[in-house]
Amino acid sequence: MTMRIGGDLVVETLRALGARTVFGLPGQHALGLFEALRRAPDLRVVGARVENNLAFAADGHARARMAADPAGPVPVTPMVVSTGPGALLTLSSLQESRAASVPVLGISSQVPVAGLGGGRHGYLHELPDQQASFRDVVKSVHVVRAISQIPGALRAAWESAATPPFGPAWVEIPQDVLLAPTEFPRIADVRATPAAVQPLPELLDEAARLLAAAERPVILAGGGVARAGAAGPLRELAEALRAPVLTTFGGKGVFDWEHPLSGQSWLEDWHSTEFLADADVLLVVGSGLGELTSNYHCFTPRGRLVHIEADAGELEANHPALGVHADARAALTALVERVPRREPDGRAERAVAELREKVRARLAEQDLDLEQRVLAEVRAALPEGTQTFWDMTILGYWAWSAWNADAAPMHSAQGAGGLGFALPAALGAAATGSPALAVSGDGGAMYGIAELATAVQHRLDVTWLVVDDGGYGILREYLTGAFGQTTGTELARPDFVALAGAFGVPAVRTSVESLRADLAAALATPGPSVVVLPQRLRMFAPTHVGSATPAGQAES
Repeated sequence: MTMRIGGDLVVETLRALGARTVFGLPGQHALGLFEALRRAPDLRVVGARVENNLAFAADGHARARMAADPAGPVPVTPMVVSTGPGALLTLSSLQESRAASVPVLGISSQVPVAGLGGGRHGYLHELPDQQASFRDVVKSVHVVRAISQIPGALRAAWESAATPPFGPAWVEIPQDVLLAPTEFPRIADVRATPAAVQPLPELLDEAARLLAAAERPVILAGGGVARAGAAGPLRELAEALRAPVLTTFGGKGVFDWEHPLSGQSWLEDWHSTEFLADADVLLVVGSGLGELTSNYHCFTPRGRLVHIEADAGELEANHPALGVHADARAALTALVERVPRREPDGRAERAVAELREKVRARLAEQDLDLEQRVLAEVRAALPEGTQTFWDMTILGYWAWSAWNADAAPMHSAQGAGGLGFALPAALGAAATGSPALAVSGDGGAMYGIAELATAVQHRLDVTWLVVDDGGYGILREYLTGAFGQTTGTELARPDFVALAGAFGVPAVRTSVESLRADLAAALATPGPSVVVLPQRLRMFAPTHVGSATPAGQAES
């Protein structure tokens, strides 16, 4: 078949917009699109075995590219699925992309045009209104009804995904449009022009005035700083103000972990909560101060709050503030130019050192040497620059607070909090050509076990660490802590080493003592590999529950 069809127009537009890798899983209504992908040798197609894993892979690919080149073009990543069941299976993964502001472009086939609009024609996979399922999950939905609408819809969706705050956009194209012959001109020059949100100068002037007058300024840096590639101006501003910097779990890596002004990211520790609350001016950049960042809404600022955020809906959503609707890089760069530089006097550095010592002392009271050792062994085994992807598992929860992300970028599913993120997201990252580490518990591992076949088929360089504790470990702790017993958390599971071997993937069962060596060997071996650690880990005690005053609970 040599005649151009609607699917070719989709592929031409994606190539013109800058796509070089497409994540795709075929379906009956999407045949025209996959035929067009076959005829485009300069576009790499990476598959998956399940659509939600495909969407996680696209998410991981975009995150890895942003981390590797934070100042580069926004890495919008296309994902192609079929109608109905295939499309709907991506919803939970797209919720994570939306919550974490990851630029994914979802493209779904649809029933023929005649079936759009709610008519019950009985087409396979037909839904009364498929796009309605996506409206409150993604940033924007675009429906194509004719071939001539394809370039414009894809450009609009690409711009939506790439405009701060980044996020997934969704395009639906009917089966007959994808298959229809066309003499539409070939598409070679499509330019999406997402614009950064520029701060209002009057607001920056007031923010600079507050920060310059502050005696105890503190900065809380979120994921928006990472997505904006604003680590440089963040450091300049912190050093000019002599302001301590704490990072959210999504903002890990934007400020040097061992910098004398780094309060690190122990945001579920009451000492950190109080440290932020005690600032006379707290500058929050690129974070909505949500549940995890605010220590489950126990954080209450006692000073002035300056809030810089690209998502206007998050400004002052939880606390009154001087709200500055702006891209983090643009706002921080402008503030550096406006604030006077302070001479170091050691006060901020001493305050930070005291905070970090308080956190260490609280952990030391809880007999958590094993957990800290396991995380340290994983970090020590990791070659510099390796990107890491963490599932919702106890070791991942530790990593949120304790992982040193310098030269070891960390990505997790803490945006929406769903299971099964780590392996498929790491596979997407490895599709950039760089190795990746995935970390899962045995419960989360079962969500993506089929993607070992994907790893083998595409020769993706991913090492998968599975911490096998026989169940949903964190839920076991939550239920036992709340009710004294657990229900539904204990799991039958396979022999992960044998199962990996059935896929042709090298695997080893390790111990805490041999973890570093076994993991380092797996990471040094090209292609997929699995390391299984049978070990039950514990979480550190929470500081937001258990007493009338969280501070008292933290000190107990």
